[in-house]
Amino acid sequence: MRRVDYGGGDDRIVFVLGWGNRPEHDGVQWLIDRLTDAGYRVSAFELPRTITDFEREYLAPVQSFVDGLDDYRLLSHSTGGLVARHLDTDSSLQTRTYLSPWWGFHADLQNPLVSLAAKLPVSTPILPAETTRAELGSLASDAWVADAPDYAAPTFLREAKRAQNSLPPFDDRDAVFYNPSDPIVSGPTIEDHTPESNRVAFSDGHELFNSSARDDHIDAVLAAVRDGASAL
Repeated sequence: MRRVDYGGGDDRIVFVLGWGNRPEHDGVQWLIDRLTDAGYRVSAFELPRTITDFEREYLAPVQSFVDGLDDYRLLSHSTGGLVARHLDTDSSLQTRTYLSPWWGFHADLQNPLVSLAAKLPVSTPILPAETTRAELGSLASDAWVADAPDYAAPTFLREAKRAQNSLPPFDDRDAVFYNPSDPIVSGPTIEDHTPESNRVAFSDGHELFNSSARDDHIDAVLAAVRDGASAL
């Protein structure tokens, strides 16, 4: 798993990106710039686009990194939110903030064909997974839309579903930013897992950092990263 570090602050943020995101993508950089401007050192993790084992390929590399930190703040987006929910944490974790966590398949993926395909022991990306700018967020760059995965491997969906089915209890100190009408992940599942006082809704796509509403919410995101759900 690839990690890229930004900034030189004393307080570290571990940022686990979503499936397909790269640290260099414009929207991700927009958010990283806001975090480094606030004085943080950001360690951004880019998830592999194809896996066969959630714990070994997604969870273990991040777990190994945070286990070596004296203190840190955790930020995650989408599939990264699935990883962040599963991390074994202790008192070194200061806050945990989720952006559009993938805790449940969108209604469009909850059908017999997807369920059957996810059972195939195939690690080659063969299942259509193309996303549009409207789905990602209206500020998504041409470069990101072009680089976004067009296909997903059955093993990736299998491992994501398995991780979703074994989510640890929600920590009521955590903050969640989400789109109730998210076109990619399940908004209702996020609401089922998150108390109303711990969540903030936004509009325009799946990615807050590419949403036209991002400037309206960045101060709240920074406050949540700093102080947790109590800042909402």
